[in-house]
Amino acid sequence: MAGQQFQYDDSGNTFFYFLTSFVGLIVIPATYYLWPRDQNAEQIRLKNIRKVYGRCMWYRLRLLKPQPNIIPTVKKIVLLAGWALFLFLAYKVSKTDREYQEYNPYEVLNLDPGATVAEIKKQYRLLSLKYHPDKGGDEVLFMRIAKAYAALTDEESRKNWEEFGNPDGPQATSFGIALPAWIVDQKNSILVLLVYGLAFMVILPVVVGSWWYRSIRYSGDQILIRTTQIYTYFVYKTRNMDMKRLIMVLAGASEFDPQYNKDATSRPTDNILIPQLIREIGSINLKKNEPPLTCPYSLKARVLLLCHLARMKIPETLEEDQQFMLKKCPALLQEMVNVICQLIIMARSREEREFRAPTLASLENCMKLSQMAVQGLQQFRSPLLQLPHIEEDNLRRVSNHKKYKIKTIQALVSLKESDRHNLLHFLEDEKYEEVMAVLGSFPYVTMDIKSQVLDDEDSNDITVGSLVTVLVRLTRQTMAEVFEKEQSICAAEEQLAEDAGDASKRRTGGTWQQRSKGPKKTAKSKKKKPLKKKPTPVPLPQSKPQKQKQANGVVGSAAAAAVPFQEAAVKDDDEEVSVKGSESEDEETNRESQSERDDGSERDSEREQDGKQSRDDEAEWQELQQSIQRKERALLETKSKITHPVYSLCFPEEKQEWWWLYIADRKEQTLISMPYHVCTLKDTEEVELKFPAPGKPGNYQYTVFLRSDSYMGLDQIKPLKLEVHEAKPVPENHPQWDTALEGDEDQEDSEGFEDSFEEEEEEEEGD
Repeated sequence: MAGQQFQYDDSGNTFFYFLTSFVGLIVIPATYYLWPRDQNAEQIRLKNIRKVYGRCMWYRLRLLKPQPNIIPTVKKIVLLAGWALFLFLAYKVSKTDREYQEYNPYEVLNLDPGATVAEIKKQYRLLSLKYHPDKGGDEVLFMRIAKAYAALTDEESRKNWEEFGNPDGPQATSFGIALPAWIVDQKNSILVLLVYGLAFMVILPVVVGSWWYRSIRYSGDQILIRTTQIYTYFVYKTRNMDMKRLIMVLAGASEFDPQYNKDATSRPTDNILIPQLIREIGSINLKKNEPPLTCPYSLKARVLLLCHLARMKIPETLEEDQQFMLKKCPALLQEMVNVICQLIIMARSREEREFRAPTLASLENCMKLSQMAVQGLQQFRSPLLQLPHIEEDNLRRVSNHKKYKIKTIQALVSLKESDRHNLLHFLEDEKYEEVMAVLGSFPYVTMDIKSQVLDDEDSNDITVGSLVTVLVRLTRQTMAEVFEKEQSICAAEEQLAEDAGDASKRRTGGTWQQRSKGPKKTAKSKKKKPLKKKPTPVPLPQSKPQKQKQANGVVGSAAAAAVPFQEAAVKDDDEEVSVKGSESEDEETNRESQSERDDGSERDSEREQDGKQSRDDEAEWQELQQSIQRKERALLETKSKITHPVYSLCFPEEKQEWWWLYIADRKEQTLISMPYHVCTLKDTEEVELKFPAPGKPGNYQYTVFLRSDSYMGLDQIKPLKLEVHEAKPVPENHPQWDTALEGDEDQEDSEGFEDSFEEEEEEEEGD
């Protein structure tokens, strides 16, 4: 009876199958994700944007001073070595397939398949003399020869070979283990145990432990948990943070501490250079003892940030540290925005008076500081300093000009080409073209706002306590696109006005003649005599039927005036009776026709109302379906956060255009909806802002803010009016709440009929 047998691979051939599969599962996806991208494409992109971003610090650091990077070369070498190993293993597997063949006794005896019994015996004798163990032959080979001879001469062995492929009959089911036999050999047991212990008891726990220890120190946004705790403490402590306090708290992040971040550096020369910069700045508070805000690393980060905002020249030894610090600022400020929003939510959920929420000014200062850090400008500096070739001396000529007094980016772009060229006459032609190229690349975002209440019968009716959804559609264009259209429209209007003026001048007589014709016409009109009215006859008294006939249009007014009163009075009684009868019939027919017309008009109005209601319901249904599809697409799609590069003269890293979108009450200085960080705005983007409706009915005036995290002076503000109504009363009876089925009602009616019929029969029997 066949059994089961487990055996290791003596030759190690089957081990190549396992090894080939294992290496393939690693090499193929690693090549797809880790193979370095083409550097030529990046060089071409940088070359194309050089006209606009050529003076940016991040552009110069990347293009003009490229640092040698050996990481792509190392990746290529490792991946190519993996592919070489994979191809070698695949070749070994292909060779291994040829070694395994079915058992054939003719091949063992070196005979043709159609050999006779005599030829088989003769060949067996020759091989026995050569390979018999007693004559110095190979014992294993002789056993194979004897087994092949028995398979061809013995009837039972031959039958087993033909049926089961083996002369000995059915064999035990063997399960091969794809590991070479030397692994389980007793001689190599110590070495194998050492390798297993080193791999699974030392290397694996160290790798997993280091990864776990490093991951628990960071949040989902790759910010140290300690930094989040520091920000939470100081934001809670300082409810309303001004810009100086905010910079101090920002510099206290543990990312700048060499103890928690290996990338942060601390040099002995910092003890000499940092005090010199402090004396140059002259506005740093060093008296408060608030660790870690007064630690050396925090003081260094604060000084470097203030020097960056003032665009001060710092020593070369500190430039690298300043660049490292500035690269961390946008992510740290976003984390601070998240902390402020979390504290606001906690304050709203609690009824304790001691827990006070941070102010709206603290939140907006964080957003402004992000703009300042990217552009390298102080809080109240002119946004025009973001442009190249415009310094402090040139800025006075632009902002204090007698005629224009330009102080914003939008005002400068909206000027005519000739006026703008005259305003910037101090720039050379090449510099002027560069300024215009940069100015035209600045973003111009428009907002379309629509407020509604989803999952409600009347989505446009906002009631007390309902969840309001404000759908904001953002459309991003460049300044050049927007103002080119406006200037073309203005030019067309001016051309039309000039054409109209020329046409009026070409008219005969000129304008002065037209003015003289006016009084003459009025004089002629005054000389016209009024028309004499003909005397109208005095209306005579009429009977009711005649009035009804005149009202219904049966008898005309002219016919009634032509009939003499005397003839009407001399009529016989029969004629009067007939006239009365006909008039009564006319009245009935007129009433019927009028009622029919009224009924028809009512039906038409009802149909119009039903049609309008159905159209409104269909529109609401389509909007609901579109919102559901939009949410499904947002869940399934993974949009890239690479939008448009930011023009920044002093920022050391390429920054993408991102925005904050939120709703606030400017009068009460409160935040209505939490800020949404828009990181995927390339051309258009739709964002849903949700917040609970106010608790009291009335009209509310809110403001929708769109703030850039990179540019100064390009924020957008739009009002939002909400009319909040009283909540609808809950209906006591609703058709959907009636659980009784029609069949049950019919059964109840039939039971009641049967009961009444039985009562009638009992009464008759009693009588």
